[in-house]
Amino acid sequence: MSEVHEVATLADFETIIEARRSYRVFDTEHEMPEEIVQKALEAALLSPNSSNMQMWEFIRVRSVEMRKKMVPILLNQSAAQTASEFVVVVGRANAWKERAAFNYNKLAEEYGETSDRFARVKQYYGKLMPMVYRSDAFGIIGRIRKVMASVIGLSKPMVREVGKSDILATIHGSNSLASMTFMYAMKAQGYDTCPLGGFDSVRLKKLLKLKGSDEVTMVIACGKGKPEGVWGKRHRVPYEKVVKTV
Repeated sequence: MSEVHEVATLADFETIIEARRSYRVFDTEHEMPEEIVQKALEAALLSPNSSNMQMWEFIRVRSVEMRKKMVPILLNQSAAQTASEFVVVVGRANAWKERAAFNYNKLAEEYGETSDRFARVKQYYGKLMPMVYRSDAFGIIGRIRKVMASVIGLSKPMVREVGKSDILATIHGSNSLASMTFMYAMKAQGYDTCPLGGFDSVRLKKLLKLKGSDEVTMVIACGKGKPEGVWGKRHRVPYEKVVKTV
């Protein structure tokens, strides 16, 4: 029997969507409870992601010393100067072995290794994911994959975005989905965020001691937003301009 979950109404969700804004100024006098970010991150971990590979890592920067060091790296943006905490969303391209094994083992427990259903899992996480995610410093493996995809694509539909940069884009896409979930979860608890895409990635990776293959998707400033932290009304291109029906 499938699980039945009690869900909020669309109106409830729309309230959160309307209330969420990017705050550029936070209340430095307000002490944000530690569990607020933890709960929001727990929600973010439930986000959809490519092949359930979960190639993400979230680094919480809470100490005053580390936050001060990050401000110039974040180009002295006002949100960075006043945030109570930072969440750095990292794409871990070289975590594919660990994450593929995680899915393989979990599904082996769920389906049973002798089941017909697990045979597909064995093929997917045992062979396909390693083939898709394996890479090298020069991107040669990725270029070989792209040639193979082009050849196969001559006779049937085929995913063409299989190069090294394509895989990184997929990882950043999954991280962005998780980041949005996180920001909505923060707002649902009465707190605010500002996603920061402007930063010195080299200095940030060095400060956080990230691996060379790791890439930062974004830094999310968190705290209790002040009214002056919202810079004007929200402006969006009209629905009719950006939505097409075929």
